[in-house]
Amino acid sequence: MNIIIIDGLSFALPLFIMAIGGIYCEKSGVTMLAVEGLQGFGAFTGAFAAVLVSGSFAGNSPVPFYIAMAFSVIGGGAFALIHALLCLKFKANQVISGVVVNILAMALTAYLTKLFNRIFFGAASDKFVLTVSSRITVPFLSEIPVLGAVFTNLYPFEIVIVLVAFLSWFVMYKTRFGMHLRACGDNPHAVDAAGRNVGKIRLAAIIISGALSGLGGICFAYSISANFSSNIYVGYGYLAIAALIFGNWKILPTLAACLLFGFARSGGYRLVQVLQMPSSFQDLVMILPYVLTLLLLIFFSKQNGAPRALGVIYDKGAR
Repeated sequence: MNIIIIDGLSFALPLFIMAIGGIYCEKSGVTMLAVEGLQGFGAFTGAFAAVLVSGSFAGNSPVPFYIAMAFSVIGGGAFALIHALLCLKFKANQVISGVVVNILAMALTAYLTKLFNRIFFGAASDKFVLTVSSRITVPFLSEIPVLGAVFTNLYPFEIVIVLVAFLSWFVMYKTRFGMHLRACGDNPHAVDAAGRNVGKIRLAAIIISGALSGLGGICFAYSISANFSSNIYVGYGYLAIAALIFGNWKILPTLAACLLFGFARSGGYRLVQVLQMPSSFQDLVMILPYVLTLLLLIFFSKQNGAPRALGVIYDKGAR
């Protein structure tokens, strides 16, 4: 049971922070299907920064890890500007823009990874090898039956994600900026009439979405494979989008959806181990979160209430 909780959290929390990024963007009225590409490009930026500076620190130093997290936020936010440019400046179809960003990220990071390895490290490799992240166990709290697993063998990024998620919730629901952002997704003309710039608010929301997606991407790179490669594009971004839809574009219900996906994945792996099934069944278990996503969307999607102006290109002259 403890293993299911520990592994489930390490998968669910990066998914959750990516989903929060999607919530920010879609609450502002801009459709965000580019989470997959943004998390990949953010992970690429962070991994490259970590590998570049790793020689300056001891092998067990956590500094490259935190540098990677910082640069993943910067990289994801910067790459999100492409989506902002297409949707806000050129008023392109937001769904197509998201797909374009995803395809561009996959192709660009694959090419740049090989190029940078050859230029900076003299190696013919298609991946950046990262150090294994250390884990933290909280004294006393980890000894609580069942719930103690939540405080056992934590990745440092799990603590960071919890703090960032709380800050994101506070900004969304307790600040004037969050109120304006949510209003942009429901009635952008009212926001404009109140003297606020809808375009700037949506631009900020897209950048925040990219930054949080990049953070989730580097966390996956450290926790799942300890390297960055094209294998990071396996649909985690789309899973985050499904989670926010199932969570009805609200942060706390979205957390519940992400935990459900995470525990389904870790529970499946544990089941394979307990039943001593062949290793090929582990690949089959990887589809469990996606099957669960389909079932949840089939039964619950009709009850969801998306922001009323989601996907609608804002025209200041139209009423």
